[in-house]
Amino acid sequence: MPSNEQRRQAAKRKLERQLERRAEQAKRRRMITMGTTIVVVIAAVVGVFYLTRTGGESAAQPQAPTELALPPVRPTPLPDPVSCQYRPDGEASKPVQPPANGEVSSKGTVQATIDTSQGAIPLTLDRALAPCTVNSFISLAKQGFYNQTDCHRIGTEGLQMLQCGDPTGQGSGGPGYAFDDETFPELQYGRGYLAMANSGPNTNGSQFFMVFGDAPLSPDYTVFGTISEEGLKVIDTIARAGHDGAFEPSPGGGHPNLKVTFNKVEVQA
Repeated sequence: MPSNEQRRQAAKRKLERQLERRAEQAKRRRMITMGTTIVVVIAAVVGVFYLTRTGGESAAQPQAPTELALPPVRPTPLPDPVSCQYRPDGEASKPVQPPANGEVSSKGTVQATIDTSQGAIPLTLDRALAPCTVNSFISLAKQGFYNQTDCHRIGTEGLQMLQCGDPTGQGSGGPGYAFDDETFPELQYGRGYLAMANSGPNTNGSQFFMVFGDAPLSPDYTVFGTISEEGLKVIDTIARAGHDGAFEPSPGGGHPNLKVTFNKVEVQA
């Protein structure tokens, strides 16, 4: 049998081994803690670097597509001419005469330029897409209806577009007449499209929107032309400045932070 001295020595060695294990465990815990701290610090430094390089607030802005969508084309051409009807609809936000009812050509394009406080936005109006809409837009432009009006809404997430054409600047104004939609089921919207805003089927008036990015819409909004790359650069700048969220959550977006005023809309027709 082991003596008392032998038992004491065995207990002492056991205690020493326990103390060594505890010291080793404590050392490992300190190493893990230090490693985690280093990782967190590195991540924070990388985050600050990223925000610094990308501009912080602008980095949080959703990115819009930069490639122009293919120009819209009707799968089945319209007859030429077509009959257009412009019926009374409420009070005009600004004195203006509706276009004459009757036959309108569905052939050819018309060049137009919106001279805005942020730069020129050249447009190509396409009668083959929407002859009655193009006819109305030209009439309003020539009567000065759009002069000195502000674009009242921009969307930068989901539906990325700039909406204009209301002299009241509130989104509820119009020319005092309405006309029918000129849509087709295959219509898909993309960067560079010019389309009519509406409040339901066949309620087109003076308001329109210019798509600079994504536009996941049903084909219920008449497309009547396209925007030049030069014009899209102007709209991109306006979009990067953001909006005030006045129209959130529905219909979305808000007043542009960078104010956009139409000085004049010139039509080369």
